Amino acid sequence: MNELTDAEKLYCANCATSLEGEFCHHCGQSVHSVLKPVHHMLEDGMDMFLHVDGRIFHSVPPLLTKPGFLTMEYFSGRRQRYVAPFRLMFVLCLLAFFAMHIAVDVQLEGRGIDLTTGQHVDKDTFADADTPQEVRKELADQLRGLAIARGTTPAVAHPALDASERQLRVLADKRLAALGAPPLAPGAIPATGASAPTPQGIGTEAEGPGHGSSKLDGKKFESDWLPQFMNERVNTYLQRMLANVRGLKNPDPAARQAARDHLVTGVFSVLPQAMVVMIPIFALLLKLFYLFKRRLYMEHLIVALHSHAFLFLALLLVTLLGMLSTWLRPHAAWAGHGLGFLQAAVVLWMPAYLLVMQKRVYRQGWAMTLLKYWCVGWCYFWLLVVVLTVAAVMGAGH
Repeated sequence: MNELTDAEKLYCANCATSLEGEFCHHCGQSVHSVLKPVHHMLEDGMDMFLHVDGRIFHSVPPLLTKPGFLTMEYFSGRRQRYVAPFRLMFVLCLLAFFAMHIAVDVQLEGRGIDLTTGQHVDKDTFADADTPQEVRKELADQLRGLAIARGTTPAVAHPALDASERQLRVLADKRLAALGAPPLAPGAIPATGASAPTPQGIGTEAEGPGHGSSKLDGKKFESDWLPQFMNERVNTYLQRMLANVRGLKNPDPAARQAARDHLVTGVFSVLPQAMVVMIPIFALLLKLFYLFKRRLYMEHLIVALHSHAFLFLALLLVTLLGMLSTWLRPHAAWAGHGLGFLQAAVVLWMPAYLLVMQKRVYRQGWAMTLLKYWCVGWCYFWLLVVVLTVAAVMGAGH
């Protein structure tokens, strides 16, 4: 007769302690080998750098569709299968602002701003021209502007100006074809390289209104209640901000592009930190308005983290849907408009989600919930305006 025998026990490879689970209770080493397939290595790398693993798939869907669900699960002690609130918020914050940064650059490109030289090439330049003569006149004016830009930019920017000229000629030929006129003959309108007049007053940044002078030039910010190093830091930011703003009006396209890049990159680099500052302030507002609920500040902080995580996720979806809709409309208008409606639905879902979440978490009647929702939202809005204004100033002084 066969007899049952005890299976051989596993021992920790590090300290030889008898194992009772997946981790050694003596030294904490895992029983699993570090020699894993590539997909496991990628998952571990994601968890190491972003602290996000397979739990993201259990966290994001309810975060988007079930108001207050993750918060109530966290309060109930069921936390293992979900991403921690701060990690979830932080990752979604970075992704949202990264997507918005890309969307801003794409929008500027779509409006015809060359990202190398800043030269404006509007795709609808000749749309208002009703006769071939108007098309030729508009093209001559545009080429004259390129000639001026050529005379005020270094030689390294000239290939981009040549590309702009070729694009303008192609657009002009398309408009002439639409009007039933023959295309432009070679040499009919001189190229920008033939003459590069430089008008008076464009040679230096300091010449002309708004280029080199400002009412704030020569003045410094001084506050008696701030330490000296803070006053110096504020003055540094103000001077950099003025330099970047003046750079937007610089006749040199390369300088204008550099100033624009400084402004956009600076603002988006500061926005995540600004939003992190807003989270404890929002939790404090919840604490004040729900003072008689006798909840700990940490509970309100978790509500604030999940609320902002949802907002960043919604902003990420709105940005991605907007970019995809813009790309699809020239090719499939029905799909682009459908994504536009979906984008509007996400925007409308944002305030509704926060209201339902506040109702489910704090369990008050609808009348009191609506009143507190409006008061908290009003206070938060003005605090957000102040914080974003400071962030914009700091970003502009990048």
